[in-house]
Amino acid sequence: MKAEQIKVVAFDCDGVMFDTAEANRIYYSQLLQHFGRPAVTDKQFEFVHMHTLDESMAFLFPDAADLSAAYEFRKGIKYRQFLRYFSIEPHLVPLLRKLRPQRKTAIATNRTDSMDQLLEAFGLTDYFDLVVTCSDVERPKPHPDSLLRILSHFELMPDETIYVGDSALDGLAARSAGISFVAYCNRKLESNYHIDSLKELESLLDV
Repeated sequence: MKAEQIKVVAFDCDGVMFDTAEANRIYYSQLLQHFGRPAVTDKQFEFVHMHTLDESMAFLFPDAADLSAAYEFRKGIKYRQFLRYFSIEPHLVPLLRKLRPQRKTAIATNRTDSMDQLLEAFGLTDYFDLVVTCSDVERPKPHPDSLLRILSHFELMPDETIYVGDSALDGLAARSAGISFVAYCNRKLESNYHIDSLKELESLLDV
């Protein structure tokens, strides 16, 4: 990858832009416990932390009647109450300020309907040129649809974009789209680059 060639930097949300582990544990535990079930286990959390809401709900509530009841209960949950458990990556905003306006920035996430209020709550709305959630594409990650949408939107070739993610789903999506993958805080992942802080992207992209 040549730094000067990169025109768009795309980010995953959970685990990259934010540490959302505590929030997601509490959210899904609240759903389970409402129906008299134990709080989310480590195995369950590993799944729901990467997958879409619909996939996670089906995983936690495999019975159709239970799933329908869980969706109905979810309608009354105000997601904003969980934002206090979010921790923003400390170098995210400084990096975004250095990237823009010379480069475009985007988000490709398996989140469904919470991104707008999340970005608004942390004052990040104006820092991104495009946000693609699983509601915007036919197939979520690990399929490449969200990243292909980014390429199409900006009329770019794959080698003009990089994607920063922290999970195997992110890596698979990037490879399927032909985009260089930067693995964040996960040395186990196969990737083009590994970083342990978003600040490391500054030297990688020469900003």
